[in-house]
Amino acid sequence: MSHVDHDDGKRPVLTAHPLQRVGAYALAFLGGARTPEHLAPSAFDDAVGILTEDALRAALVRDTKHDQGFWLKASMSFFPNSKMNHPSNAKKDDEEIRTAVRAWRRCPEPGTWPEAACVLCGRAAVGFYGKKDVPLAESDVYRNTTPRGHQGMALCWPCLCCFYALPYGCRLTGGPSIALHSWDERFMSRTVSRRVERSRQFIALGTADPRGGSDRETLALRALRDHDDRLTAGVELLVFSNNNRGQTLEIQSMDQPLAEWLRLSARLPARRRGFRALLRAHARPGRPGVVGLARNAFRFTELIAGACARYLTRHLDRGVIRSDSADLAELCFSLVIEVMRMNQNEIDEIRAAGGQVAAWLTAENSAGKLREFNATLKEPKRMRHWLMRRNLDALLDSRTSVAGPLITEEQFRLLFDPEVEQAWFHRQLLVVSVVQRLHEQGFRPADRAEIAAELAAEEQDQPEDLVFASDEKES
Repeated sequence: MSHVDHDDGKRPVLTAHPLQRVGAYALAFLGGARTPEHLAPSAFDDAVGILTEDALRAALVRDTKHDQGFWLKASMSFFPNSKMNHPSNAKKDDEEIRTAVRAWRRCPEPGTWPEAACVLCGRAAVGFYGKKDVPLAESDVYRNTTPRGHQGMALCWPCLCCFYALPYGCRLTGGPSIALHSWDERFMSRTVSRRVERSRQFIALGTADPRGGSDRETLALRALRDHDDRLTAGVELLVFSNNNRGQTLEIQSMDQPLAEWLRLSARLPARRRGFRALLRAHARPGRPGVVGLARNAFRFTELIAGACARYLTRHLDRGVIRSDSADLAELCFSLVIEVMRMNQNEIDEIRAAGGQVAAWLTAENSAGKLREFNATLKEPKRMRHWLMRRNLDALLDSRTSVAGPLITEEQFRLLFDPEVEQAWFHRQLLVVSVVQRLHEQGFRPADRAEIAAELAAEEQDQPEDLVFASDEKES
């Protein structure tokens, strides 16, 4: 087999392996390049030199409990039993460790290369590598161990170095590490570059992030907020450990429409007020709303809309429409349209029904009537009966200010027909629409002022949510 030329052998290429891709970008930034394809051969050598010297410095610490032992401890989740963190290092002198680490991170001589192609990029492999060099494969089912008689994964030198650089592109915790991946190359370039800057500080100092570990899902939300360009692909959150005590891999995915909607909602001034209300809707005692929103974003989109509906109706039993109701409701409908791709005709029907119900409640101007409606929200049969009754009242009362029926036949079908799969979700949207229109129409029950004062004292934005919803970017 003919070997690659000198320059090509020192330039990482992007493959289909998400962790290799994260490492490739990290290696590029360590060499001062924006992307892997812009990494010059001399800069590649410089980047590998940084990896080697950082590994060497950690190896000489020897003890993970040392004040500067964080990178040594974290390395066990990437390269267990390597020359960097081998248990025998405690008995070796400094020169032995230096020699061993540098030999480990040195490209094998061409004469020793196997007649095999790299399993990731197809270029000439420089050797076969297993658990102590390559964290994970594509699944947690693959235990990443080399069985007897099998030499390991065939890798070229650039791909192997991408795995050596992988920790720099991850959130290091000392336990499972967290990486963000996307097939949007601009997102990868900017997100990994920011992470490399942070990780280099902690690797160089050998200390953990003094701010502590953020909830894993919020890392993705922060990266989306800080990204300037339209996303062209979704985002994956990879939480993994290659530690001998328990190899793990968890992958959570967020599709492109939702990722782009979250990015825009956190950045656009027109949506900023609604986004702050969205964070409030997901907040819980002792837990910022950004955590709840991030978790829902990686699970089910419907949970975000459901949180909006619960927030908007939380105090309807007291006849109160929140001051941020219209902003949050509009943001919720943008989610339904842009992300969930709900049929526009169905949305129009539900919003029209919400407008009619809100007009009837406004005309009544009674907190009691609003509480009646609120009491039906969790019982479809009760809501159906309430709407039918109000429909008759509106038609029979010549003094009503509501033009036409309160609810049409088509709207009843969308809300209550068992054959309409999303009827339960349509009812949530009806509530969102009613609250939005009540806010816009200036619904003011007699006891509103007193109760609104109580709510203002009860509910305050959490500090972390205020920072997240501001223009400040993560340093």
